[in-house]
Amino acid sequence: MTTVLLWLLVVVLVVAGIAGVVFPALPGPPFVFVGLVLAAWIDDFQRVSLFPTLTIIGVLTALTVVVDFVATALGAKRVGASGKAVWGAAIGTVVGLFFGLPGLVFGPFAGAAVGQFLSHGDLLHAGRVGLGTWLGILVGAALKVALVCTMIGVFVTAYFV
Repeated sequence: MTTVLLWLLVVVLVVAGIAGVVFPALPGPPFVFVGLVLAAWIDDFQRVSLFPTLTIIGVLTALTVVVDFVATALGAKRVGASGKAVWGAAIGTVVGLFFGLPGLVFGPFAGAAVGQFLSHGDLLHAGRVGLGTWLGILVGAALKVALVCTMIGVFVTAYFV
């Protein structure tokens, strides 16, 4: 019975982690990583070993954090975002959580645009900054999805092959 509960916890962690890739309130990739380590532990690391499999998955987890930060920063920097625009995007993301998917899509854009407008007073430039920041977040999310799918793929391959 304990094994079944542990596998259920693995599923919950991995599913929550996948959701966390899209919803920024959850630390998605770390949840997936912990779930996969737990799955390997349940089997006493017989099918999935610490090295190389879990090490590769750990590196991919760390890479998701870097990719998320770099993609957002590059998107904002490319269009000349101010510090207030970056803070605005972060605040817009948090506020957007309360409005579901539309809030997650438009919150960072609106926050970055408002922050840039408050910083420089140029509406057209603020719109460009909002769009650039939003595109950076979108590219980062797509890359995180790809990395999390790779993490799961590496685990499944090691477990079943």
